[in-house]
Amino acid sequence: MQQDIPVWIDGALRPMDKLTVHQRGLKHPAVSIFVVAGGRLLIQRRALAKYHTPGLWANTCCTHPLWGETPLDCAQRRLEQELGLTGVALQHRGVVEYRAPVGHTMIEHEVVDLFLGICDAEPALTPNPDEVMDTRWIDTAELHDQLAQRPQDFTPWLRIYLAEHADLVLAGF
Repeated sequence: MQQDIPVWIDGALRPMDKLTVHQRGLKHPAVSIFVVAGGRLLIQRRALAKYHTPGLWANTCCTHPLWGETPLDCAQRRLEQELGLTGVALQHRGVVEYRAPVGHTMIEHEVVDLFLGICDAEPALTPNPDEVMDTRWIDTAELHDQLAQRPQDFTPWLRIYLAEHADLVLAGF
């Protein structure tokens, strides 16, 4: 199924097929969400059917806004679609840009709106098996240890976020 996402071409946003965007490594908007509860971060393992980085652990949720969709609306939509999460208050934590290979000659070049959701208790999840094969609540110290021991088990963007932007995504929870 073809899905168009916004991409910057000659300084202006234009719609383009998502697969083409990744194959050409074009800069495009994205959203990444980090949900925490009780001092632990919710991470997800991407479904094996994903066309890039299948089976790798990622932050709670990450995606691309639809044409004309705000980053906050996108974040809330995808939390519900991927994990069945609704009603999580999201705090915008900043915007970062990264470029990283994601396998099969594809490249993510994203300008990412980062969001943090803080829950009092671990909410019930209903993961969409087309998107998510597993979820886990993890202490950030343990996550950093696992990243150091087995970086190949984690998406490039999660490694980048934790190495370069942890102050934005995980500070203060």
